[in-house]
Amino acid sequence: MATLITEECINCGACLPRCPNNAIYEGGQASELNGVIRPPLAEDIYYIAPDKCTECVGFFDREECAAVCPVDCCIPDPNIPESEDTLIARARALHPDRHFGQEFPSRFRVNNAP
Repeated sequence: MATLITEECINCGACLPRCPNNAIYEGGQASELNGVIRPPLAEDIYYIAPDKCTECVGFFDREECAAVCPVDCCIPDPNIPESEDTLIARARALHPDRHFGQEFPSRFRVNNAP
């Protein structure tokens, strides 16, 4: 699932620099992907562009935004369930110059096993 920032967000901005995909935006700020500008998904709180979110698969073994959020408002979006395969494919598309290999970090893996 893509990650969702709920209405409990206090706009602290702790999540913004932690996202490896630059998928987090301030409320009211348009998002961008491949030169396409899209309207903001939220006006008053930070939000995550779901087509740029990889749940940190390929980068960390947990979602960094959720790990640093002081109010626990970064949650899996129940309306956008996604598999590890989908998320690592997105990471590879977003970062074509990065090699992920077979042993990439993922919250889906138990004890770093594929």
